[in-house]
Amino acid sequence: MNHIANNLPTAVLQAKDAAHHLHPFTDTKALNEKGTRIIARADGVYLWDTDGNKILDGMAGLWCVNVGYGRKEIIDAAHRQMQELPYYNTFFQTSHPPAIALAEKLSKLAPEHLNHVFFVGSGSEANDTVVRMVRHYWASMGEPSKKIIISRKNGYHGSTMAGASLGGMTAMHAQGGLPIPDINHIDQPYWYGEGGDMSPAEFGIQRAQALEDEIKRVGAENVAAFIAEPIQGAGGVVIPPHTYWPEIQRICKQYNILLVVDEVICGFGRTGNWFGSQTFDIKPDLMPIAKGLSSGYLPIGAVLVSDRVAEGFIENGGDFNHGYTYSAHPVACAAALANLEILENEGIIEKVANETGPYLAEKWMMLADHPLVGEARICGLVGALELSPNKETRAPFAAETGTVGTICRDFCFETGLVMRHVRDSMIISPPLVITKEEIDELVAKAHKALDLTLEAVKAKGLI
Repeated sequence: MNHIANNLPTAVLQAKDAAHHLHPFTDTKALNEKGTRIIARADGVYLWDTDGNKILDGMAGLWCVNVGYGRKEIIDAAHRQMQELPYYNTFFQTSHPPAIALAEKLSKLAPEHLNHVFFVGSGSEANDTVVRMVRHYWASMGEPSKKIIISRKNGYHGSTMAGASLGGMTAMHAQGGLPIPDINHIDQPYWYGEGGDMSPAEFGIQRAQALEDEIKRVGAENVAAFIAEPIQGAGGVVIPPHTYWPEIQRICKQYNILLVVDEVICGFGRTGNWFGSQTFDIKPDLMPIAKGLSSGYLPIGAVLVSDRVAEGFIENGGDFNHGYTYSAHPVACAAALANLEILENEGIIEKVANETGPYLAEKWMMLADHPLVGEARICGLVGALELSPNKETRAPFAAETGTVGTICRDFCFETGLVMRHVRDSMIISPPLVITKEEIDELVAKAHKALDLTLEAVKAKGLI
């Protein structure tokens, strides 16, 4: 029986990693020269590496470990299911109890018009499914010309061919022949970076109306859907102005296009509600989910489907020729059910809304006074700091974009904090179980990293 050794010296593990492991979103040559950070164990909101360093995980893994690390309830649920039914598929007129139970549970937790679930293995697969599903829906309704899906620049919807095409990341589009046909992109509601002299409210309306302009340009008869995250996560925690979503919904309704709200990051409590759609009062036709569904303990995702779309499939008959080997994997479903039970029984989402979310917001906004911070923004337990040499003008640094963000990120690790950088923005998304004391620690470590970054930036002449 093979044993996974985590007691080898760090240098040995790094060498083995470099010899065989290709990492996501990575310059492999640069990483192999520097050496990977080897995480050996985790508990609560903390990680420990193989050198014994204790690190506060300000990103909840990859936006996903909502209930924190080491939850025995999820581990035990997966173990029990492994013993009873470790795997079976849901093709060929077949189902199993974990899939049925989780579909029913999600339908109860979701907004009342979302009563159908299509299971997948990840957020990327959920958004691949969206592309197929919205086009199949319109074909079933006798409107096969409605194929174009409109998305946003700097949005993120995964890294598969379809998911990366839906997203608006230019670096991803530069590789692999992306985007695929009939995916169009409009400007994002990023007031800090692109709002100029407009008020946030004015800017929100203007950026929402970019959707209407694009629909008119290509013809409403050709547009299937608009897809967007409630808050752009990987794009830098872009929280849209309050005027944005009401106008988007008006436009979708007026031109009869489906509204897809990507809840892969915002779902399951991140914004202080079960779903970001509830926080921003959005009524989606389709809702891709993943990450917080199992708190990352096992890979699972889904698309929550509105009654309108599901009835279009059912009434018109015919196969939906789409699915995955691991759709509704029974062990992943069992883990997800245990995770949802923890969120409910411990009132975690209510605590985010009423206690820890407001507390973090108060402390986080104090960081806006730091001389290196141009803006602090936060919603629930997801936030960002815009780094700038000039608060008033929101000016960039005298360096390639991302240079200062990388410096700050590295200082965060040195101070025992995982805080991610996007461009020159620093972002957090800690586990939802974080306590007020741990929030104090997170903010203190972030402040220390900002101080060290300021010293370094001055020394390098970047201000």
